[in-house]
Amino acid sequence: MEANRPIHPHDHHHDPSPGHGASGHQHGRVEPHRRRLRHRLAHLITPHSHQTGDKVDAAMETSREGMRTLWISLVVLGVTTLVQAAVVALSGSVALLGDTIHNAADALTAVPLGIAFLLGRRAANRRYTYGYGRAEDLAGIVIVATIAASAGLAAWVAIDRLLNPRDITHLGAVSAAALAGFVGNEWVARFRIRTGRRIGSAALVADGLHARTDGFTSLAVLLGAGGAALGWRAADPVVGLLITIAILFVLKDAAREVYRRLMDSVDPALVDTAQAALRDVEGVRDTGPVRMRWIGHALRAEADIVVDPHLTVVQAHELAVAAEHALIHAVPRLTAVTVHTDHIPTGSDPHAALAHHSHRPGAV
Repeated sequence: MEANRPIHPHDHHHDPSPGHGASGHQHGRVEPHRRRLRHRLAHLITPHSHQTGDKVDAAMETSREGMRTLWISLVVLGVTTLVQAAVVALSGSVALLGDTIHNAADALTAVPLGIAFLLGRRAANRRYTYGYGRAEDLAGIVIVATIAASAGLAAWVAIDRLLNPRDITHLGAVSAAALAGFVGNEWVARFRIRTGRRIGSAALVADGLHARTDGFTSLAVLLGAGGAALGWRAADPVVGLLITIAILFVLKDAAREVYRRLMDSVDPALVDTAQAALRDVEGVRDTGPVRMRWIGHALRAEADIVVDPHLTVVQAHELAVAAEHALIHAVPRLTAVTVHTDHIPTGSDPHAALAHHSHRPGAV
């Protein structure tokens, strides 16, 4: 229930419990036989549960899958970084050094994100009533700071080499290390993006896109090696500066994603989907504001529906359950919904007592 709403007998917040399982949903009064049949078929095709234990287990399973992806990625990028660092020590290539720094920073982003996944498994309590999913957003801030630091270090090394030119050696090894960086990053990118989309983790998807960009910066090192082979001594540090610019673009995109999460941004299409699903529920006359926010890699929502004024408390409660159930089916990664029922106006405004508390956000 919204904080600035009066306590309403028809407000319904679904904290899944045995009494609200799939078999406990009473749709007879609000759905015709055809709708119930279609709903049961949907359950057979895409089964899910509303039991508390099942949802906790599902959340822990997604976190475990995310953890596996992170640690495997850490090993792959760690090996790639060690190989490149050895070639840097051998050749003195500043472009390869910039790429190595970037790969090392990308590998280390697995640490804060892994901690966030572990924290996200903890159950909600009286202090953290929504759980610990926001730890992913804090991990995002650490990731952005890490990318910024890697950009600064790569730029400093490249500028220093421009001011103090030096020949690089072992160009074949530099080229091989650059290719190894590309292959390692592209494999990690595909792995992270695939897992992130499957479990609904925007942070993991963003980290995968970051790795993909790293792969292309590795290929850029080949340009520096080619320029050096042709006798252009500045080619290596110039490519190092270009890699720094590429890191800054990644930084911009990562910072934007983290900012949006911190500001509770969601895809407007999800709100459209939710409102359409509510309007399709038998007995819902209209919809009010719909609000959503990400808590880690799960969505929570608040929705207002308008119903007939003659419904009993029991009927309004059944309709709220049906509306909530429709939203859970329609919106991916939605795990909890608060549904508030309003009735079609019959005279005086039932919310008049709140008129002097006019800080309610605008309707969506």
